[in-house]
Amino acid sequence: METLEAFYKRICHPLPANVEKELGHFNVFTRQACIDIPYSRKNYFKITLLKGKHKVHYADKTVQSEHFALMFSDPLVPYSWESLDGKKEGYFCIFTEAFFYNYGAIRSYPIYKPEHPKLFLLGEETAQKVEALYEKMLAEISSNYAYKDDLLRNWTLELIHIALKMEPAIITVDAQSDKKRKIDSLFNELLERQFPITSPYERLVLKNPSDFARLLNIHPNHLNRTLKEVSEKTTTQRIAERVLEEAKILLKHSSWSISDIAFALGYEESAHFIHFFKKKLNQTPQIYRQTQNI
Repeated sequence: METLEAFYKRICHPLPANVEKELGHFNVFTRQACIDIPYSRKNYFKITLLKGKHKVHYADKTVQSEHFALMFSDPLVPYSWESLDGKKEGYFCIFTEAFFYNYGAIRSYPIYKPEHPKLFLLGEETAQKVEALYEKMLAEISSNYAYKDDLLRNWTLELIHIALKMEPAIITVDAQSDKKRKIDSLFNELLERQFPITSPYERLVLKNPSDFARLLNIHPNHLNRTLKEVSEKTTTQRIAERVLEEAKILLKHSSWSISDIAFALGYEESAHFIHFFKKKLNQTPQIYRQTQNI
């Protein structure tokens, strides 16, 4: 899952100084600032106006847009898109759920339910209306107006209501591609469901490719080939990356012993965990913890 910090790094944009301290985060960009994104989940919400010809993938669905489209993304659904005409025109805004704290339950809108369509094709008149909202956001985001966040929330909700009044785009079926993406999505859901680990008495149940393959009712080799094709990473690499991420969090933010962390992450012997961690980061868990706590 891509974090806000990783997003700003990906678009080579300075990380806002208050991104971790503020109650909620909001920002808006033109799509010229955007580069191609991998098929993955993000830990922030995003609403994008796509201009031009695009193929959009989200969850296990594929939709094609010829002119204008409004795309809604949220942390529950992996997605990506590809430009079919080379254009990167349009706008997008990103925000966290906390940005709407005490303002409205953003997840209560149907558009953010997992089963609801995420992409809406726009006519030229509606596209102009949507573009005008983004231009207002761009003008207001850098202002000193004390209540600008209320304006930004109102315009964001207006984008949502525009979509809810429309018919969603028709889903085109690429059976083979959709099947692979569904496997990738289900694997990711099974993997993420095990985190975060909040007690040293919890323990990873799914630790190796065969564990996931068994639950997905497919052969481990088929799972590995599918994940490699979709994400360019093997099953083992995907598992290891997520385990390493959780290990770093626990070392930095908990007072658990190294052996407790190793046990929670599925290692019978802490020495095996130390070897894994050192191989990935070229330092032991203890040194990493001391470095982070300075």
